[in-house]
Amino acid sequence: MGLFLNSIMPFEDYSSIAQTRFFVDKTPLLEEIMSAVTTDGQKYFCITRPRRFGKSVMVNMVSAFFGKAVDGNRLFHKLKIAQSQYYQEHINKYHVIHIDFSKMPRDCRCYEEYIGRIQDGINMDLIEEYAGLNLSINNAVWDNLQAVFEQNREKFVFVMDEWDAIFHKSFISENDTKNYLDFLQNLLKGQSYVKFAYMTGVLPVAKYSSGSELNMFLEYDMATKKKFSEYFGFLDSEVDKLFEIYQKNRTD
Repeated sequence: MGLFLNSIMPFEDYSSIAQTRFFVDKTPLLEEIMSAVTTDGQKYFCITRPRRFGKSVMVNMVSAFFGKAVDGNRLFHKLKIAQSQYYQEHINKYHVIHIDFSKMPRDCRCYEEYIGRIQDGINMDLIEEYAGLNLSINNAVWDNLQAVFEQNREKFVFVMDEWDAIFHKSFISENDTKNYLDFLQNLLKGQSYVKFAYMTGVLPVAKYSSGSELNMFLEYDMATKKKFSEYFGFLDSEVDKLFEIYQKNRTD
């Protein structure tokens, strides 16, 4: 278990929410992802929504379900996804690299420190997990991942929250923005070790990337795309149910 690779944090965070009285089961999103990956060959998903739409909850759900860090059956067996044809085939079957791009190094003052934490952290996790493969912390992350794939034929699921958080930091220059987009492109685009990548953010990818760096992502926003919309925020029926629970507990 590592800071980025197979972290237990997403399972713990999602589990703590799933056990509350106001939890709403949005796990059918997992079936839609699995169907798109296995049937349509879609590998890159980007969900953009304003804040407070539950993006991070869904990020933790995706990592908790697919990742090998914790046995997810004890949580997911009682949720809707357990009825899916894909359930047993995919639950806890993948190494997940989970990145929350809003997390910063201590006393971070520049882009190099920010991205260095991510690159070095992933490399250290890979070196620990694959001790016999002669990986180096000085290698590019994608070179170490490709080495794992070449020697073990293992693919990774990438789950990334707040991918655009870096753009709101005062120390980021125009050149840093380009370097960051290049980092994501090198890490993900056309890489054989990517099983799929699930990414969330606030504003559309096109706002930051006018070129081809991230054009492999199919972006689902709330203004123009209906797909996945029912999994972010609450439907009217869900709000009614939540209000019933609130009323009941207020009078108990």
